[in-house]
Amino acid sequence: MTIATSTELICFLVLSTVIVLGSLGVVLLENIVYSAFMLGGVFMAVAGLYLLLNASFVAAAQVLVYVGAVNVLIIFAIMLVNKREELKPIKGLRLRRIVSGAVCIGLLVLLVRVAIITPWPLPGPIAIGEEATARIGEHLFTDYLLPFELASVLLLMAMIGAIVLARRDVYDSELLAGDDMKEGLIEQTPTPLLVDKSSP
Repeated sequence: MTIATSTELICFLVLSTVIVLGSLGVVLLENIVYSAFMLGGVFMAVAGLYLLLNASFVAAAQVLVYVGAVNVLIIFAIMLVNKREELKPIKGLRLRRIVSGAVCIGLLVLLVRVAIITPWPLPGPIAIGEEATARIGEHLFTDYLLPFELASVLLLMAMIGAIVLARRDVYDSELLAGDDMKEGLIEQTPTPLLVDKSSP
C-alpha cells in the first residue's frame, strides 16, 4: 500500500466517522440550533468525500448550495421563528422510538450487506478531471433539460406557497388580536409618494 492510498483511506475513514457522528447528533440532540450546526458539518464532510472521488464541481456545489445557502437559511429560520413553548406529551412515544430504531437498524444492515456482497470494480472509472464542469453543463441543458426546468418550477411553486402561508398567518394573528384589517390588502393600489397638486 502506497502513501497516497493510505492517506486516501485515512481521509475516507475520518470523513465517514464525521458523517455518522454528525448525523446521529442531528437526530439525537435536543437543541435544534446545535442540530443545524451538526448538519452543516455533515454537509462539509460529504463535500470532502466528493473531493476524494475527484468530483471537484460537485464538492463546490455541495458547499455553496447546502452549506452556504440551505443550512444558513435553516439556522436563520430557527433563530427567527424559535418560540419558547412547552412540548405536549406524545402518546406512545416509547413505541415510536422502538419502531423507528428498528427501521434504521434494518436499513443500516441492508446497506452494509449490499456494500459487502456487491462486486465493486477496482479500480473505478477514470476521472474526467477539468472537463467535468463542461460535461455536467452539457448534460443539464441537453439530456436532463426537462427535469432541470421542472425542478425550478417546483421550487417556484414552493416559494409562492410559503409566501401565501406566511401571509395567512399574518391575517390570523391580526384577527386574533382584534386589529382592523383591510380585505384585499394585496390587491390595493399603493398611494403615490409624489402627488401633483396643480391638478384639481
